[in-house]
Amino acid sequence: MKKDIVLPKVEGVAMAVVREEDEEGAPAWYVYLLNRKDVPITNVLVSSRGYGQVKDEQVKTSELRHFIQELEPLSYARIERIMEDVFALNNQYWLSFYVGSTIYDKKYIFLPESILEEHFTQVPLIEKRGVMIE
Repeated sequence: MKKDIVLPKVEGVAMAVVREEDEEGAPAWYVYLLNRKDVPITNVLVSSRGYGQVKDEQVKTSELRHFIQELEPLSYARIERIMEDVFALNNQYWLSFYVGSTIYDKKYIFLPESILEEHFTQVPLIEKRGVMIE
């Protein structure tokens, strides 16, 4: 039965963490979803949580869910603000979306201490520097 289930590969969709100014002009970190496809993605659900071990203690953050009705081709959406305090954790973003009638899902994990300036690249579409997983 499991062998009959076809899981389509997710391509052209990425998650990025970018440092930019907040509404008050202070430095902040934001998580973005990028649709690099030539087609819209719809009914987008992003579930985010952090987990890991800090100073020999298991730590979990609350799980947050975000919904986007439609993300146009070659565009991006700000998902949430992320605090530097959780950079020591695994920061997981579980993404589900549709292209037409086909459902896709993929898990993106920013590993502990991976959100560092030494790992920054130019994030396409947003045209800012940050850490991106595709």
